[in-house]
Amino acid sequence: MLFRRLVVVAAVVVAAAQCPISSAVARAVDRLTVTVADNPEGAQTYTLECHPAGGSHPQPAPACDRLDAATAGGRDSFAPVPDGAQCTMIHGGPATARIAGTFAGRSVDARYKRTNGCEIARWDDLVPVLPQPR
Repeated sequence: MLFRRLVVVAAVVVAAAQCPISSAVARAVDRLTVTVADNPEGAQTYTLECHPAGGSHPQPAPACDRLDAATAGGRDSFAPVPDGAQCTMIHGGPATARIAGTFAGRSVDARYKRTNGCEIARWDDLVPVLPQPR
């Protein structure tokens, strides 16, 4: 009787692991709100959903691909510029952005600006998630 229960439990576990509903639930957490301000095109707010790509973002599939590449290997592509970083003193324009939500199972609340070379590089690393300033 115990053996039969173990077989049934093992079958249920295997079936649950292959169930598309469980993978859809796991992927549903990849949802971000992207807000861009002080951009020549005006203020923009859109949602970005990944796995599958969607939302109101103008380029959801390329944006999700960029985020997947930027977070590969556990990298935190949303991390701020480290304190004490030596950055070139160039100004990339007045645009600012905020990305908030959840991606790759982690909570995200990141702010972006283009006030020096490090901040510009950080922004540019996430294009097309963030728009390419003109």
